[in-house]
Amino acid sequence: MPLLNKVRTALTGSSGGDTATRSLTRLRSALTLFFALDGFLFAGWVVRIPAVKQQTGASAGDLGLALLGVSAGAVITMTLTGRLCRRHGSHAVTVATAVLLSLSVALPALTRSPLALGLVLLVFGAAYGGINVAMNSAAVDLVTALRRPVMPSFHAAFSLGGMLGAGLGGLLAGSLSPTAHLLGLTVVGLALTAAAGPVLLRHPSPVRPEALPAPSAPEGFGTRAAGPRRTVLVFGVIALCTAYGEGALADWGALHLAQDLHAHPGVAAAGYSVFALTMTAGRLSGTALLERLGQTRALVAGGATAAVGMLLGALAPNVWAALLGFAITGLGLANIFPVAVARAGAVAGPDGVATASTLGYGGMLLGPPAIGFLADRFSLPLALTTVAVLAAGAAAMGYGARNAGAPRDS
Repeated sequence: MPLLNKVRTALTGSSGGDTATRSLTRLRSALTLFFALDGFLFAGWVVRIPAVKQQTGASAGDLGLALLGVSAGAVITMTLTGRLCRRHGSHAVTVATAVLLSLSVALPALTRSPLALGLVLLVFGAAYGGINVAMNSAAVDLVTALRRPVMPSFHAAFSLGGMLGAGLGGLLAGSLSPTAHLLGLTVVGLALTAAAGPVLLRHPSPVRPEALPAPSAPEGFGTRAAGPRRTVLVFGVIALCTAYGEGALADWGALHLAQDLHAHPGVAAAGYSVFALTMTAGRLSGTALLERLGQTRALVAGGATAAVGMLLGALAPNVWAALLGFAITGLGLANIFPVAVARAGAVAGPDGVATASTLGYGGMLLGPPAIGFLADRFSLPLALTTVAVLAAGAAAMGYGARNAGAPRDS
């Protein structure tokens, strides 16, 4: 395995190390761009949903059913992408799905009925789910080769891309039609894919699946055969707990501030922005945090921090305390999803990434309706405390799986 040997040479500083190190640096830069592109394109579509709704004449119920196309397409594709990565390589699948995502983001603006919108969103969701599994699989391999916990930096790029896409979309919404805006996103997506894609296609994964040691069943996880599968499921559930909180705050945070704490509409709208900003900041500093604390300590500390923050955010008696709670929650949740996906990938490669990503995406889908149901039955502040409960559960599960899928770090 010549490439793997070159990677090891680079890491030990021997002859030929500079070339291999530059290769890994280029791979990291290109992969970071794909994470940012994913967030940018998805956010660009989201901010044009109201305009597309009006264009198609969809009712609120019709729009809800159409948006299920994104979820259905993503979940179906996520379950298949792991196999595609095994067969064709995660780099090639990342580039192919980036092209599909760039092309499909323009399709919603070309529809004129809710049914047509739902069908094209199925394609968009398939591309979105595929690229998330493929690029996370590629990132797991690169993290292994670099021997540094840089996974949070990729997810920080996704968050930054999303913030840029949403901000730019908001600025353009008043001057550009949805068709012109989304077609512009297609052009940008294809251009960036053309720029970064060749780097991924020229360089195979630095750590091939057959080069990785076979995972063993950690104590407490059953037989050798069942151990890795159960471990992947544990980290998948941890990812679900994190994504549940993201989905809940995205859909219900502003309403809680406005309805329960009587915040000004502008302040209420800033609630999710505060959460997103601190989550991005947490991911930007995530590599340093993981190197200092180790994965298990960072995961447990993050879950505990998010639990405390969300209790404050949900139960605070005034707006500013609630905003502080949202900010603390963002910091706490920031690195749990990247660590969970990385650990699942270390255990089972692309299939592990696919499983963890699918469960995580399921958590994002589960959060908003679960909060709504509990709010109707009890109250919205009480419903939001379930985010704290799940964050604490993620911390407990992370500690319980501390010896699985990574070297001992606790």
